[in-house]
Amino acid sequence: MTIQPARGTRDIYGEELRAFSFVERTAKELAERYGYGEIRTPVFEFTEVFSRGIGEATDVVSKEMYTFTDRGGESLTLRPEGTSGAVRAFISEGMEQNQPVKLFYSGSMFRYERPQKGRYRQFNQIGVELLGASSPQADIEVLSLAWEFLKALGLKDFIRLELNTLGDLESRATYREALVSYFSAHKDELSEDSLNRLDKNPLRILDSKDERDKKIVEGAPEMTAYLNEESREFFETVQEGLKALDIPYTVNPRLVRGLDYYRHTVFEFITESLGTQGTVLGGGRYDGLVQELGGSQTPGIGFGSGVDRLAMLLVETNRLPSAPRPIAVVPVGDDAVFPVMKIAQDLRRNGCIIDMTYSGNMGKRLKKANKINACAAIIAGSDELAKGSVSVRDLDSGEQAEVLIENLPEYLSKYVRG
Repeated sequence: MTIQPARGTRDIYGEELRAFSFVERTAKELAERYGYGEIRTPVFEFTEVFSRGIGEATDVVSKEMYTFTDRGGESLTLRPEGTSGAVRAFISEGMEQNQPVKLFYSGSMFRYERPQKGRYRQFNQIGVELLGASSPQADIEVLSLAWEFLKALGLKDFIRLELNTLGDLESRATYREALVSYFSAHKDELSEDSLNRLDKNPLRILDSKDERDKKIVEGAPEMTAYLNEESREFFETVQEGLKALDIPYTVNPRLVRGLDYYRHTVFEFITESLGTQGTVLGGGRYDGLVQELGGSQTPGIGFGSGVDRLAMLLVETNRLPSAPRPIAVVPVGDDAVFPVMKIAQDLRRNGCIIDMTYSGNMGKRLKKANKINACAAIIAGSDELAKGSVSVRDLDSGEQAEVLIENLPEYLSKYVRG
């Protein structure tokens, strides 16, 4: 047996984990500014939560879910996305009484698919859900949050926003009929997957990656021709709001997203800086999902973003902030070890990042300090300690000064700020 992670999973540490933490921390801070409270849902739910919410005909449900029967005979599924679980919590926890409700989540999701660059079977996602707001202003605000989040990461020059509308239920039903009619005339040319989608979920054919399908899709009718007046006005208002907030976008009439619960606005933030075009954040409005899962008719809109891809994008575009550099402490002689450890403890309480060099003579300890990229070293032996002072060496310039222990927090503040 080879001891290694299961296929499609990996250990996250070092620079990659630092990028993960930066993404998650930034997302949470921005969500809080917009009034979103954090929720943590179970990592698995009853299978019906996803099969009903996402849609039986979607690839996620039909091909990608990790579903198992537990010892009590219940069918359970590891969550493949965050929205359905958040909406289930909205219903089961009685949040419907206090609308609108704003939820922020983060955590691991699971899908059985072919692992590739930036895509894993266990992946990490952050997302927001706004439930109980039906106006296009809610869509504009959610898109504003997504845009400000990506800007705060330093990625606005590497992404673009694509936008579309799927209309209300009436418009979507009319468009569906038009697509079935069009694609039925090309049955002999469609891929097997698209043939399976034709009756159950024809909109998904528009998103097919099969080269045969792409040629056929070029001539397919567009949603805009089937929008009723209400849906058209809704989408126009969303676009006007984005322009008012100086959020750049393009309308992509082929954008449908992969899940059945979407209505009206759908969107994706796309990058081409990971080798191939890829979506790093996407979402839309899902006005029928709460009712589908057993709640009352409740409008909703939200987005999800893959932390794995954003972390990779930060590293590949050199937008990940530098790691904070520690200050090393170097005791000289056994008698200095415990006093220096006390100094280190006090400095940590004052906000300094302190790293111990645990063994060796002073030369070896200073080499270790350089190896961990320390910005300075506090050097103390019995003589310095007897005077109530230590030596502080700047490891970049080589300059060294004797500093009273009581003045260390003030003297080291330049390194804490740096």
